[in-house]
Amino acid sequence: MVNKDFFAALADLEREKGISEEVFFDALRGALSSAYKKQFEGETGTVRIEFDSEKGTIRFFLEHIVVDNDEALDGEILLKDAIEIKKSAKIGDVLSEEFVPKDFSRIAAQTAKQVILQKIHETERDNTLSEFSDKEGELMSGLVRKVDMKNVYIELGKGQIEGLMLPQDQIPGERYETGDRLKVYVKRVKSGGKNAQVLVSRAAPGFVKRLFEEEVPEIKQGVVTIKSVAREAGHRTKIAIYTSDPRIDPVGACVGNKGARVNAVVSELGGEKIDIILWSENPLEFIAKSLSPASVISVTQMTEKSAVAVVPDDKLSLAIGRDGQNARLAARLTGWKIDVKSESAAQKLALEEAAEEATEEIAEEIPQTDEENPAE
Repeated sequence: MVNKDFFAALADLEREKGISEEVFFDALRGALSSAYKKQFEGETGTVRIEFDSEKGTIRFFLEHIVVDNDEALDGEILLKDAIEIKKSAKIGDVLSEEFVPKDFSRIAAQTAKQVILQKIHETERDNTLSEFSDKEGELMSGLVRKVDMKNVYIELGKGQIEGLMLPQDQIPGERYETGDRLKVYVKRVKSGGKNAQVLVSRAAPGFVKRLFEEEVPEIKQGVVTIKSVAREAGHRTKIAIYTSDPRIDPVGACVGNKGARVNAVVSELGGEKIDIILWSENPLEFIAKSLSPASVISVTQMTEKSAVAVVPDDKLSLAIGRDGQNARLAARLTGWKIDVKSESAAQKLALEEAAEEATEEIAEEIPQTDEENPAE
């Protein structure tokens, strides 16, 4: 079969869709083989198709393996029948006969078309996912296409691909409607197979980090560094920042003129509270700052990664936070286990420990009586 128009169309498809000839040929081989089998039911053998883009030809072959059995299975031909076609045929040979599929029916052609279109769709999706693989951890804008069973489906970029936002990646209390435009954090790109998808989030700590990078030029330029982020989406976020440049106030840079920068982030998060913490190389100093907005009297290291923080009596509830949230976020931000105590509780504990030590010292000073040799 000579079909130069077909190969010209294929070249156009490669330019427009970025699908290579070989990928298309593989799909076409499978499609035409399937169509042939469907058209000629009962026909045995394997259909082989050869493409020659230079000559603009497509050739079809029906192949059988020569066997010496009582009965030929699918894809096989008995030796006696093979010899009638080719005298030199022997067991194990692959007998190949060229044919021209002039009588393909409309159904067979439709089958071929569907398989080809499906392959094109899969290839386009894989190519798009491949392009998105470097978007992991990035901030993107998207349009809500559908809300289904609490899952939110979002068209990303220019509608090239769909992102999935699962319930755990949504900010509690936020409502999403079809047509809403949202900023999302590309959490993970899962490529390959039918389950390929892009998972996006508005609840991830990385979402807050990227929002600050967008609002604060000093962070984007690398002058101010975000060291860590701890977040309970919809409620509170703590972000630790640092700069090695003494001329720059990192907290002021993040807050912005009259709070403009931090307020822009808070607005995107629907009013979520944000504590901006100045990171310190001294872990105990960092722990004290992480318990903001509460003031801290002292921090004492207990073990390698645990410490006790003492706060004024009237600041204890503020330091711990509602349901322990503030202390919990401080622990996540610093990576330390933090035990928060009020000043009076810490003093009482110190007195008890001092009394216990004193009792032990007195006990050690009292001489032991020798019961076997009592003093006369």
